Amino acid sequence: MAMAFKMATTGMWVTEECKNSFMEMKWKKVHRYIVFKIDERSRLVTVDKVGGPGENYDDLAASLPNDDCRYAVFDFDFVTVDNCRKSKIFFIAWSPTASRIRAKMLYATSKDGLRRALDGISYEVQATDPTEMGFDIIQDRAK
Repeated sequence: MAMAFKMATTGMWVTEECKNSFMEMKWKKVHRYIVFKIDERSRLVTVDKVGGPGENYDDLAASLPNDDCRYAVFDFDFVTVDNCRKSKIFFIAWSPTASRIRAKMLYATSKDGLRRALDGISYEVQATDPTEMGFDIIQDRAK
């Protein structure tokens, strides 16, 4: 079994794959986004989907299920008013209205542990429907 890091408050474990994928996104820029899910049986936070460098925010939004919770990180590149290129990493807690109550509770209580395991997140967005995590919200937060 791969190395995992325990999140003390919930008994969930973050797999080494999660941390490695995040570091590749942060430092090597080989991923645009990563979607994480919790496997309730094994109590592991695992990588559900990885978006390549050519994918965009719409691809991330389309990859989130309408009836189940997920976590996601998105590497947002932008240019400041001073014409300086910057990058900010967003953490998205996706908890749609149609998801089960148990899943919502599990994801809500595990969120802080995963955020601590992924060092370098700039902003957090919590969303229950696509309008709460629109690209305009990401742009406003970054500037």
